[in-house]
Amino acid sequence: MGCDRNCGLIAGAVIGAVLALLGGILMPVGDMLIEKTIKKEVVLEEGTIAFKNWVKTGTEVYRQFWIFDVQNAQEVVANSSKIKVKQRGPYTYRVRYLAKENITHDTENHLVSFVQPNGAIFEPSLSVGTEDDTMTVLNLAVAYNNTVDGVYSVFSGKDNVSQVAIIDTYKGKKNLSYWPSYCDMINGTDAASFPPFVEKTRVLRFFSSDICRSIYAVFGAEINLKGIPVYRFVLPSMAFASPLQNPDNHCFCTEKVISNNCTSYGVLDIGKCKEGKPVYISLPHFLHASPDIGEPIEGLSPNEDEHTTYLDVEPITGFTLRFAKRLQINILVKPAKKIEALKNLKRNYIVPILWLNETGTIGDEKAAQFRKQVTGKINLLGLVEIILLTVGVVMFVAFMISYCACRSKGKR
Repeated sequence: MGCDRNCGLIAGAVIGAVLALLGGILMPVGDMLIEKTIKKEVVLEEGTIAFKNWVKTGTEVYRQFWIFDVQNAQEVVANSSKIKVKQRGPYTYRVRYLAKENITHDTENHLVSFVQPNGAIFEPSLSVGTEDDTMTVLNLAVAYNNTVDGVYSVFSGKDNVSQVAIIDTYKGKKNLSYWPSYCDMINGTDAASFPPFVEKTRVLRFFSSDICRSIYAVFGAEINLKGIPVYRFVLPSMAFASPLQNPDNHCFCTEKVISNNCTSYGVLDIGKCKEGKPVYISLPHFLHASPDIGEPIEGLSPNEDEHTTYLDVEPITGFTLRFAKRLQINILVKPAKKIEALKNLKRNYIVPILWLNETGTIGDEKAAQFRKQVTGKINLLGLVEIILLTVGVVMFVAFMISYCACRSKGKR
């Protein structure tokens, strides 16, 4: 009986050791399998999860406009007084509902080319008024409907997954021809996705044709989005800083008179890529801009929560599952003797025209599918690993203690 009991205890300890060993082995093996699967599915080629969602996003994207209605136009023209504005909005449009077009594959160089059609459908239920509302603003065409953006050529990631979705050329060029030096480079992706296995220390670089430049976002927080853990990356204030604060921005400084010898910050002159129009881009309500920029304007109230741009990125796949792109369009107004309305002005103004908020969040159905295909499997595998390791260790220790106790008792 003593031998049988001891043998049973040894068998239990062996089983525990095997379970613990399986759990330990499953960790690196499981991680390797996950990595292999992810690397396969994020490649931009027919049949992958990434390609299906890349061609036509299942996320509903809305672009909301708030227009700055000038309240004292005549007073400004006559006396160069501060411009009083009143924000009116939102006026909401559904956008990015059209699939990418003219998709071509360059298998030799592992590139995919496409154009992105721009469509916009007015959403009255999400707007404060109609498209026929009237208000006083400077004359500027700001709605880009029934046009296309591109051609973009991006890396498929087939030969190197760390390059997936990164832009190789835009409109056939690797540079923009707008800025001097490295500011003219086209960096990163289009922000819809990034190469997989995103770490918090990574700087996410992306190109936006809206602002005619490449920009970047840094880690801000961990967030749970519909049961999916995501990293929130935000545009830092240093991206819009003056060259005195951020020397890397020296080549974005184009108008030394308006920017006070490049000491002002928070606005970007994009006139060169807007057919010479005096267009300036900023964050809404001049968030993160120097005080002198907003000083001539009354009625602004910058707010970090409402006016910051962010991307919520699922770190394993690199897919952007929620985003809010916020920017403001402004016009430079200067005294002009030959223009009746401007001849009495005695100062320069950067006048806010409107600000927009383009948002998109993964839908409930897509989120459930994502949890099932990605995070659910990873979590299940992790749970199995922990259970095997924990149960194995506990069994091994318990049975070995019992065996040693029995041996000690038998010797007495």
